Amino acid sequence: MSTTNSEEIHNEPIVNAVENENESATASAVAEELSVEEQLKQDLEKEKDKYLRLFAEFENYKRRTAKERIDLFKTANQEVLQSMLPVLDDFDRAMVEIVKSGDENLIKGVQLIQHKLKDTLVAKGLEEIEVKAGDVFNADIHEAITQIPAPSEDLKGKIVDLIEKGYQLGTKIIRFPKVVIGS
Repeated sequence: MSTTNSEEIHNEPIVNAVENENESATASAVAEELSVEEQLKQDLEKEKDKYLRLFAEFENYKRRTAKERIDLFKTANQEVLQSMLPVLDDFDRAMVEIVKSGDENLIKGVQLIQHKLKDTLVAKGLEEIEVKAGDVFNADIHEAITQIPAPSEDLKGKIVDLIEKGYQLGTKIIRFPKVVIGS
Protein backbone atom coordinates (compact mmCIF):
# COMPACT_ATOMS: atom_id res chain seq x y z
CA MET A 1 0.00 0.00 0.00
CA SER A 2 2.75 2.32 0.62
CA THR A 3 3.79 2.08 -2.96
CA THR A 4 0.32 2.78 -4.09
CA ASN A 5 0.15 5.86 -2.00
CA SER A 6 3.39 7.15 -3.30
CA GLU A 7 2.30 6.48 -6.87
CA GLU A 8 -0.94 8.27 -6.24
CA ILE A 9 0.94 11.20 -4.84
CA HIS A 10 3.25 11.29 -7.84
CA ASN A 11 0.40 10.85 -10.29
CA GLU A 12 -1.77 13.56 -8.74
CA PRO A 13 0.39 16.45 -9.92
CA ILE A 14 0.49 14.97 -13.40
CA VAL A 15 -3.29 14.57 -13.47
CA ASN A 16 -3.71 18.07 -12.07
CA ALA A 17 -1.32 19.45 -14.69
CA VAL A 18 -3.20 17.68 -17.47
CA GLU A 19 -6.54 18.89 -16.11
CA ASN A 20 -5.15 22.42 -15.82
CA GLU A 21 -3.93 22.24 -19.42
CA ASN A 22 -7.33 21.02 -20.58
CA GLU A 23 -9.07 23.74 -18.58
CA SER A 24 -6.75 26.46 -19.87
CA ALA A 25 -7.11 25.13 -23.43
CA THR A 26 -10.88 25.16 -22.98
CA ALA A 27 -10.70 28.59 -21.37
CA SER A 28 -8.52 29.92 -24.17
CA ALA A 29 -10.86 28.37 -26.74
CA VAL A 30 -13.82 29.99 -24.99
CA ALA A 31 -11.92 33.27 -24.75
CA GLU A 32 -10.99 32.94 -28.41
CA GLU A 33 -14.63 32.23 -29.25
CA LEU A 34 -15.72 35.25 -27.24
CA SER A 35 -13.16 37.43 -28.87
CA VAL A 36 -14.24 36.18 -32.31
CA GLU A 37 -17.86 36.71 -31.32
CA GLU A 38 -17.04 40.15 -29.94
CA GLN A 39 -15.07 40.95 -33.07
CA LEU A 40 -18.04 39.92 -35.21
CA LYS A 41 -20.36 42.07 -33.07
CA GLN A 42 -18.03 45.05 -33.44
CA ASP A 43 -17.81 44.50 -37.20
CA LEU A 44 -21.60 44.27 -37.37
CA GLU A 45 -21.96 47.53 -35.40
CA LYS A 46 -19.48 49.27 -37.71
CA GLU A 47 -21.36 48.09 -40.78
CA LYS A 48 -24.69 49.17 -39.26
CA ASP A 49 -23.24 52.59 -38.55
CA LYS A 50 -21.91 52.90 -42.11
CA TYR A 51 -25.29 51.82 -43.48
CA LEU A 52 -27.23 54.30 -41.33
CA ARG A 53 -24.90 57.15 -42.30
CA LEU A 54 -25.16 56.28 -45.98
CA PHE A 55 -28.94 56.01 -45.72
CA ALA A 56 -29.19 59.40 -43.97
CA GLU A 57 -26.89 60.98 -46.54
CA PHE A 58 -29.04 59.59 -49.35
CA GLU A 59 -32.24 60.88 -47.72
CA ASN A 60 -30.67 64.34 -47.41
CA TYR A 61 -29.65 64.17 -51.06
CA LYS A 62 -33.20 63.26 -52.10
CA ARG A 63 -34.68 66.13 -50.05
CA ARG A 64 -32.14 68.61 -51.41
CA THR A 65 -32.69 67.64 -55.04
CA ALA A 66 -36.48 67.68 -54.60
CA LYS A 67 -36.27 71.20 -53.12
CA GLU A 68 -33.98 72.34 -55.94
CA ARG A 69 -36.38 70.87 -58.49
CA ILE A 70 -39.36 72.68 -56.93
CA ASP A 71 -37.40 75.95 -56.83
CA LEU A 72 -36.45 75.46 -60.47
CA PHE A 73 -40.07 74.95 -61.47
CA LYS A 74 -41.12 78.02 -59.50
CA THR A 75 -38.57 80.27 -61.18
CA ALA A 76 -38.37 78.56 -64.59
CA ASN A 77 -40.62 81.21 -66.08
CA GLN A 78 -38.65 84.06 -64.55
CA GLU A 79 -36.84 85.02 -67.74
CA VAL A 80 -40.03 84.98 -69.82
CA LEU A 81 -41.96 86.92 -67.20
CA GLN A 82 -39.22 89.52 -66.91
CA SER A 83 -39.37 90.07 -70.66
CA MET A 84 -43.14 90.62 -70.37
CA LEU A 85 -42.83 93.38 -67.74
CA PRO A 86 -42.14 96.17 -70.27
CA VAL A 87 -45.30 95.10 -72.11
CA LEU A 88 -47.28 95.56 -68.89
CA ASP A 89 -45.72 98.99 -68.46
CA ASP A 90 -46.66 99.90 -72.03
CA PHE A 91 -50.24 98.82 -71.39
CA ASP A 92 -50.41 101.09 -68.33
CA ARG A 93 -49.06 104.05 -70.33
CA ALA A 94 -51.41 103.28 -73.21
CA MET A 95 -54.40 103.18 -70.86
CA VAL A 96 -53.56 106.66 -69.55
CA GLU A 97 -53.52 108.04 -73.11
CA ILE A 98 -56.61 106.10 -74.25
CA VAL A 99 -58.62 107.38 -71.29
CA LYS A 100 -57.74 110.92 -72.44
CA SER A 101 -59.32 110.16 -75.85
CA GLY A 102 -62.69 109.35 -74.24
CA ASP A 103 -63.57 106.51 -76.66
CA GLU A 104 -65.48 104.07 -74.40
CA ASN A 105 -65.28 101.11 -76.81
CA LEU A 106 -61.54 101.52 -77.25
CA ILE A 107 -61.04 101.83 -73.48
CA LYS A 108 -63.12 98.72 -72.84
CA GLY A 109 -61.30 96.67 -75.52
CA VAL A 110 -57.81 97.60 -74.31
CA GLN A 111 -58.84 96.97 -70.69
CA LEU A 112 -60.04 93.46 -71.59
CA ILE A 113 -56.71 92.66 -73.26
CA GLN A 114 -54.75 94.19 -70.36
CA HIS A 115 -56.71 92.21 -67.74
CA LYS A 116 -56.31 88.99 -69.71
CA LEU A 117 -52.54 89.48 -69.90
CA LYS A 118 -52.29 90.35 -66.20
CA ASP A 119 -54.44 87.38 -65.19
CA THR A 120 -52.29 85.02 -67.25
CA LEU A 121 -49.10 86.34 -65.67
CA VAL A 122 -50.60 86.18 -62.18
CA ALA A 123 -51.56 82.55 -62.85
CA LYS A 124 -47.89 81.90 -63.60
CA GLY A 125 -46.91 83.32 -60.18
CA LEU A 126 -46.21 86.98 -60.97
CA GLU A 127 -47.31 89.46 -58.30
CA GLU A 128 -47.15 93.23 -58.33
CA ILE A 129 -45.42 94.82 -55.33
CA GLU A 130 -47.85 97.37 -53.94
CA VAL A 131 -46.26 100.78 -53.40
CA LYS A 132 -48.01 104.07 -52.83
CA ALA A 133 -46.96 107.57 -51.90
CA GLY A 134 -46.41 107.91 -48.18
CA ASP A 135 -45.12 104.35 -47.65
CA VAL A 136 -41.92 103.98 -45.65
CA PHE A 137 -38.88 103.45 -47.86
CA ASN A 138 -37.32 99.99 -47.43
CA ALA A 139 -34.01 99.43 -49.25
CA ASP A 140 -34.62 95.66 -49.26
CA ILE A 141 -37.79 96.07 -51.33
CA HIS A 142 -37.54 99.44 -53.08
CA GLU A 143 -34.98 101.00 -55.40
CA ALA A 144 -34.53 104.73 -54.85
CA ILE A 145 -34.00 106.57 -58.12
CA THR A 146 -33.62 110.02 -56.63
CA GLN A 147 -34.36 112.20 -53.62
CA ILE A 148 -36.33 115.39 -53.77
CA PRO A 149 -37.22 117.87 -51.07
CA ALA A 150 -40.28 116.48 -49.28
CA PRO A 151 -43.48 118.35 -50.18
CA SER A 152 -44.53 118.02 -46.52
CA GLU A 153 -42.90 117.11 -43.22
CA ASP A 154 -44.72 113.77 -43.00
CA LEU A 155 -43.14 112.58 -46.31
CA LYS A 156 -39.51 112.96 -45.17
CA GLY A 157 -37.75 109.61 -45.63
CA LYS A 158 -40.87 108.20 -47.25
CA ILE A 159 -41.88 107.41 -50.80
CA VAL A 160 -43.08 110.49 -52.69
CA ASP A 161 -43.66 108.98 -56.16
CA LEU A 162 -43.54 105.64 -57.97
CA ILE A 163 -41.57 105.71 -61.23
CA GLU A 164 -41.77 102.02 -62.24
CA LYS A 165 -43.79 99.17 -60.72
CA GLY A 166 -42.02 96.27 -59.08
CA TYR A 167 -42.87 92.59 -59.40
CA GLN A 168 -42.08 89.39 -57.60
CA LEU A 169 -42.26 85.76 -58.65
CA GLY A 170 -43.30 83.75 -55.63
CA THR A 171 -41.14 85.18 -52.86
CA LYS A 172 -38.32 86.36 -55.15
CA ILE A 173 -38.33 89.96 -56.34
CA ILE A 174 -37.62 89.98 -60.09
CA ARG A 175 -37.92 93.76 -60.50
CA PHE A 176 -37.65 96.25 -57.68
CA PRO A 177 -40.12 99.14 -57.69
CA LYS A 178 -38.31 102.36 -58.62
CA VAL A 179 -39.32 105.20 -56.33
CA VAL A 180 -38.58 108.81 -55.48
CA ILE A 181 -38.11 109.55 -51.79
CA GLY A 182 -38.47 112.79 -49.87
CA SER A 183 -35.60 114.33 -47.99
